[in-house]
Amino acid sequence: MMDVSRRAFLGAAAAVPLSAAKFTKVIGVQLYTVRNVYPKEARKTIETIAQIGFKEVETLRPTLDTALPLLKEFGLNPVSGHYETPFVTGNWEAWKGAFPKGKPENLDWARLCETAAEAGQKYMVIPYVQPGERGKTLDSYKTFADQLNVAGKATKAAGMQMAYHHHAFEFGELEGKRIIDVLLERTDPKLMQLEMDVFWVAIAGEDPVKMLNKWKGRVALMHLKDKDAAAPKMFGEGVPASAFKEVGYGTLDFPAILKTAQKTGVKHYFVEQDQTAGNPLDSIRKSFEKLKGMDV
Repeated sequence: MMDVSRRAFLGAAAAVPLSAAKFTKVIGVQLYTVRNVYPKEARKTIETIAQIGFKEVETLRPTLDTALPLLKEFGLNPVSGHYETPFVTGNWEAWKGAFPKGKPENLDWARLCETAAEAGQKYMVIPYVQPGERGKTLDSYKTFADQLNVAGKATKAAGMQMAYHHHAFEFGELEGKRIIDVLLERTDPKLMQLEMDVFWVAIAGEDPVKMLNKWKGRVALMHLKDKDAAAPKMFGEGVPASAFKEVGYGTLDFPAILKTAQKTGVKHYFVEQDQTAGNPLDSIRKSFEKLKGMDV
């Protein structure tokens, strides 16, 4: 028969909850965060990213050629890349700020697929819809979804997966239906996955955890950044710079988000910061350190 003291000890031990596991997924960074320092000090920027501990990078098309040899040198995997929307829609007028001469010669989505595949990327992401090209009817977004399907088919044929990165406007309604729902319902999940940005989900008044559960199996990539408590709810991008916070320094429940993300099929995680108060490299270091020490 078990003595009372041993029984009491085992009972007390059973009452103590097991400690949560640390977040052990590979953490990447989106190079948009360092867009202002990269042109001046490309090598130092990539070297610092590697020294912080990042293992994966999400690239930008304009700097892909210069970044690739540096990423290889410092052991960073360019697993994903952002490629501008007009390569899918053909609406170059809306992007004249970035493409003043219109469509670049000898460059289309098929050629971009070749470039991305040669770079070893697994994902090609449509990152942004300019305000000037945002439709006024649901039919316009159905057309956009159809264009995403066509590009997604070409991406799949090249051995990669296409994804769409949302902001907040997609959570607004047109004709009684949310834009994001139209895009997800009309696109083939095999051809178009989602890159969830937890900040913009929250800015639109939604809960990232609930959205991950709703879209289980559809969110392949995730952007990680935190939100200031004073940030307003809105369906646009005109938030103050102070709204952006490093992971763990704002109001989002990252342990819950990351725990759910791992259960619902998210494959790659990228720290991204649209605006930083100081050096963006210091900013991504803060987020990385918080993520690595986070109980999930």
